[in-house]
Amino acid sequence: MTEEKINVQSEDTQSLSKNIKKLLFDNMVTIMFLILGILGVIFSELPIFFIVNELLTRLARNSFLVLALIIPVLAGMGLNFAITVGAMAGQAAILMVVHWKIPGIYGFILAWILTIPIAIILGILTGKLLNKTKGQEMIASLITGYFANGIYQFIFLFGIGTFIPMTNKVLILGDGVGIRNTVDLARNNGIKYSIDNLAKFPLFPVLIVAGILLALFSIYQLTKNEEKLIVKVYRPKYFAFLGLSALLIIMGLLFTFNIGIPINLQPLRMLKIPLATLGLVALSGVFHILIVKTKLGQKFRTVGQDKHIASVSGINVNKIRVIAITISTVLAGWGQIIFLQNMGIMNTYGSHVQIALFSIAAILIGGASVTKATVGQAILGVILFHTLFIVSPRAAQNIFGDAQIGEFFRNFISYGVIGVALGLYAWKKRFNKTA
Repeated sequence: MTEEKINVQSEDTQSLSKNIKKLLFDNMVTIMFLILGILGVIFSELPIFFIVNELLTRLARNSFLVLALIIPVLAGMGLNFAITVGAMAGQAAILMVVHWKIPGIYGFILAWILTIPIAIILGILTGKLLNKTKGQEMIASLITGYFANGIYQFIFLFGIGTFIPMTNKVLILGDGVGIRNTVDLARNNGIKYSIDNLAKFPLFPVLIVAGILLALFSIYQLTKNEEKLIVKVYRPKYFAFLGLSALLIIMGLLFTFNIGIPINLQPLRMLKIPLATLGLVALSGVFHILIVKTKLGQKFRTVGQDKHIASVSGINVNKIRVIAITISTVLAGWGQIIFLQNMGIMNTYGSHVQIALFSIAAILIGGASVTKATVGQAILGVILFHTLFIVSPRAAQNIFGDAQIGEFFRNFISYGVIGVALGLYAWKKRFNKTA
């Protein structure tokens, strides 16, 4: 009996060690950038208030775009570089709203509505194209973005004022042909901050509410009587959520009532968050979580796991893939509108160019791959990616005496993380086959 116990303990120890190694192996990109972010914060010597304030702004501004990448990954189409096409649809809608001088939140809502038909048409066309390039969707979507950008520039640089009549001195170039390079979204009570300023609340009371909601959700998941095996598998995750909720509530209470807060952290109590914008991000996250539980979501997963089995099961694989890309394109268009209303100015021919690159880099840093992406990975990726963006110039200035090195590091992060993550994915795939 003693030997059996020893053997069981030995097997448990080996299993734990194996699980820890697998956890580190699967999340090495995230761990690496987490360490880089912490070092960047330390060496930048920037005030915590500045970093947190900037991070909250970027979290609200960029998260919706990053979440638009999830469904194509679920459907086995990899990372959708063609969200650039959706961003162009959003910008086209914004130009219409600015031309018609629709103010504030009404302009924002109309831009969202106008984006839907444009993005659906472009999404269907993109999906049909990617169906012709199965197995090479990522490179095909990248080239699709470049091709669409050429058409976009032709329409707005040459088409407007020639075969598309428009007389608007604010938007049109001096010779009457083409849209100006920059469009001020604050002009005539425009859509600048239209959703951001709709509802702003202090950060820490919001954290208390968020912590309570997360705790209630975790308790519900732990106590509901469903398939016991599934509950047992996910039990550690919900206990972790309970721990996080407790941390949020305690931190919120301490800062809200100013209990033992050091002087250098006192400015954090003044932080306010754009609750309406983050509410839209949260709705997008809930949508991505719930759609997996629907019949359509199950089809996405089946197609993503094995197209042949999906086809034999009676699923129209091509149709499902087109739907996945179309949803992603619509969400990207909405995300671009959120992004630009926060920026307050639109670079007509440049605002959309880097959208796919930055969004894909962020979700990969969060731990996603070309075959798996979750809402949590998307949000975590935005936090880590933009933390490095905020602190890297000042950190480089303090370490090397040249802030330009930090700018080079930003570009390295954007391009390098995609290459590193894809290389690691290929390596892990090969490693798992030989193991």
